[in-house]
Amino acid sequence: MESLEQLLPDEISTKLGEKTKALRLLAGWKRATLANRAGVSESSLKRFEQTGQASLALVLRVAVSLGRLSEFEPLLAPPPARSIAELDRQRERPMPKRGVR
Repeated sequence: MESLEQLLPDEISTKLGEKTKALRLLAGWKRATLANRAGVSESSLKRFEQTGQASLALVLRVAVSLGRLSEFEPLLAPPPARSIAELDRQRERPMPKRGVR
């Protein structure tokens, strides 16, 4: 299996659409069934499955409907501390309210 690190963003989107279709078929659902459960149009779901093009809202709605939303959590997790000292600094430092650069 090739690493996502080796793919361009458009290729990753296409793979995500393909995997979504595979999960839908594994569940035994027609495209209309998933679209209805996700609250999206069937044509938008079809475009996502075939090309990977979709809004983030559509992707998240589909993920919820397929029971896969928890798989997005690692994307938002802070990087792991590399040492105990770094972990202590992370705990003590308040979360910044805005970026500095």
